[in-house]
Amino acid sequence: MKIIVISATEMEFREVKAYFNSNPAIHQHNVSIQFMVSGVGMLSSSYALTKIALKETPDLIIQMGIAGSFDEYLTLGKVVVVNNEVLGDMGVEEHGIWNDPFDLKLTDPNDDPFENGALPNPWLKDYNLLELPEVGALTLNQISTNEKRMAILSAKYKASLESMEGAALHYVARKENIPFIQIRSISNYVGERDKSKWLMKASISNLNRIVLELIEKLIAIK
Repeated sequence: MKIIVISATEMEFREVKAYFNSNPAIHQHNVSIQFMVSGVGMLSSSYALTKIALKETPDLIIQMGIAGSFDEYLTLGKVVVVNNEVLGDMGVEEHGIWNDPFDLKLTDPNDDPFENGALPNPWLKDYNLLELPEVGALTLNQISTNEKRMAILSAKYKASLESMEGAALHYVARKENIPFIQIRSISNYVGERDKSKWLMKASISNLNRIVLELIEKLIAIK
């Protein structure tokens, strides 16, 4: 089984990578694990993921990273899995209403790889082995700070999380029919720019612990 672990930055998977680099016996279980940095944002992530899909032909892609949450019922540091992604900044805002390409009739909401204008993960039931909470997410190329825009997006898409790379994973993997799972740890609430209130260190630690548990479980059943 070939597993690719990908993050926007190396710090997001550093602990997991260090563990497997110090335990080479893992690869005796017919499991290959590679780590790749995609870079920040949809553009660089789409390129990295397409290259991975075509060159490496993995059996599973694990995208791990931190994210902001729209939902204050989700505590900082909590680790979740994304079941559904939407594009949050492709479209136009007019008179306080956000219209995406599907609203504008520029493309059909069920054109491959979309389903009803979204990018769900059809392999989640097979790979959410730790039964992590499943949440919806939206991907933007900018961090949300405008309260009015945040309210518009949250109301329209009912998303719990915001990231800058998630939709790239769901888009490319669905197009190439490659199983994937997106695991996120909540480092902050969307709109909060006071980083003293963020939980970066603990979120990254929790994220790495959970991903390590998932990979070990995958190895055990393969």
